[in-house]
Amino acid sequence: MSDEIMRTALKQLEQALYNHENWAEALYGTLICRLTPDQRDISADAHRNCRFGQWYYTSGKAAFDRHPGVAEIGMEHEHMHQYATRLLRSSVEGLPILIEDYELFVTALKRLRLEVATVQRELEDALYNLDPLTGTPSRLGMLTRLREQHELVRREVHACTIAMIDLDHFKLVNDQYGHAVGDQVLIRLAHYVMSHLRPYDKIFRYGGEEFLICMPDTDLRSGRDIIDRLREELAALPHDVNGKGAIHVTVSIGLTLLDPGTPVEQSMDRADRALYAAKAAGRNRIVTWDASMNASPANPGPPA
Repeated sequence: MSDEIMRTALKQLEQALYNHENWAEALYGTLICRLTPDQRDISADAHRNCRFGQWYYTSGKAAFDRHPGVAEIGMEHEHMHQYATRLLRSSVEGLPILIEDYELFVTALKRLRLEVATVQRELEDALYNLDPLTGTPSRLGMLTRLREQHELVRREVHACTIAMIDLDHFKLVNDQYGHAVGDQVLIRLAHYVMSHLRPYDKIFRYGGEEFLICMPDTDLRSGRDIIDRLREELAALPHDVNGKGAIHVTVSIGLTLLDPGTPVEQSMDRADRALYAAKAAGRNRIVTWDASMNASPANPGPPA
């Protein structure tokens, strides 16, 4: 999602949640005071008729279609309405409301609120921790993400490969075509990578023209295959130069595993050393870290 789409989606979600809370308050009043219920709340498709449901089944699902929690929201919302309908029908028929039915309703209500709050929090975190130029997650959440993966690696849940990516000769792009073109190159490259990674991979803007990619559940061989495909595609990606033609920008990449026995920062340093080796070897290539690189000085910041 772009920043604008994400902000719009969050506003819609907040309004839908407000409408839901109003509906819940009215439901409690109907049950406690034995009022005549809204006929929409006792219909077979009650979950589609409330204002939250109307939002969810129109713009809501479209706005959050790529978020894994959207299906859970719909499921819990439907369950909640099924239990609410059961309570309301008991009330209308003058029957006692069974504690079991009430507990089912309350549990579904809590689960719905949890799912909505989780989506809301994740979108807010993404929105406020995004790099303002490229729209990729910034460095602010990078270490947290890597440490989460590092813990899974330590528990032998899975392997995790990280890649440090740097644009080749990027200073020449800025010097020859201007920073506006340079910015567009960064944006297009970042968007291409984001849209061609697997859903659970993450790219972070590390700084300048440098990015870090985290690939969970991926060994070095698989990680190299994924990254090498991206490297080739990025080299073929045309970048418009003020309507006067197109240029191509290659990338150099350093690859390593998150090592369970060392701090995350050391694994990042290894990826950086491998990146420097890729630059030194001629650029537009991938180099995998090995222990011999520890003898070389830390990356002094090679020319772009």
